[in-house]
Amino acid sequence: MASDNTDGIKHRVINMPPLPESQIYDCIGEDGFRRLVAAFYRQVPDDSILGPMYPADDLAGAEARLRGFLIFRFGGPQDYITERGHPRLRMRHAPFVVNQDARDRWIQLMRTALDETALPYEADTTLRMFFDSVATFLINQR
Repeated sequence: MASDNTDGIKHRVINMPPLPESQIYDCIGEDGFRRLVAAFYRQVPDDSILGPMYPADDLAGAEARLRGFLIFRFGGPQDYITERGHPRLRMRHAPFVVNQDARDRWIQLMRTALDETALPYEADTTLRMFFDSVATFLINQR
C-alpha cells in the first residue's frame, strides 16, 4: 500500500513486524538470496572502495560464500557450515581494511541490492537491521 504525503512522495504504509531471522529463508527461499547477492555483487567491481578488496578471479566465489552464509544464517540448509565451518566473520575479514567508509559503502551497495530485489517487506526489514549491525561489528580500523 502506498500513500502520498503532503510533499508528493509515495511512502509504503506497512503494519507488519519484521520476520524473525530464522524465518527469512522460508519467506524468500534460495531464489531470494540468489537475487539479492547477485544484485550486490553486480555493483562491486566498479566500486572505488569495495572493488579493490575483491580479486576479480574470485568474485564468483565471494558471491557464493556470501549467499551460502546468508542462507545458513537465516534458516536455510546448513551447507555453508558443512563446507566452511563456523563463520568466524571477524577472522575472515581481518585481512581487509574495514573502516567506517568501507562499512558505509558496503551498506550502501547492499541497500541498493535490497531495493532492486524488492523482497517482502517483513524479510527486507529484518535483513536491513542485520546488515547494519554486522557491518558495524566488522569494522577493524578507525
